[in-house]
Amino acid sequence: MDPVAGLSPLVLAYIGDAVYELMIRTHLVRQGPARPEQLHRQAVRYVRAAGQARVATLLEGHLTAVEKDILRRGRNARPGHLPRSAVPEEYHASTALEGLFGFLYLKGDWERLEELTQLLFVKCEVGSER
Repeated sequence: MDPVAGLSPLVLAYIGDAVYELMIRTHLVRQGPARPEQLHRQAVRYVRAAGQARVATLLEGHLTAVEKDILRRGRNARPGHLPRSAVPEEYHASTALEGLFGFLYLKGDWERLEELTQLLFVKCEVGSER
């Protein structure tokens, strides 16, 4: 078994939280000049639990079998506690997405990280037009 795939979903989410936020911030900065306050407001839409849960759902149909398994394991992981403000379903879905990004990061699959980041922005823009 792949040693990275064998890591706890919560460990993958721990590193994936930082990786996901960095990928989001990088994408936003690459879009062109903006003030930090604007960048922050845009980033928050994607990095809060509700935004991550939405992204996880939008990306699921574009994932490989291994990536879907990592997402499933992350969704089923049970942390010691949930933040009071968290909706459990959103929190578990956001943990799953962070776990996927942590998995890809630890595997060194930069190309796939970039591909999923680009795809999530396309999917979220299409979804917001409704």
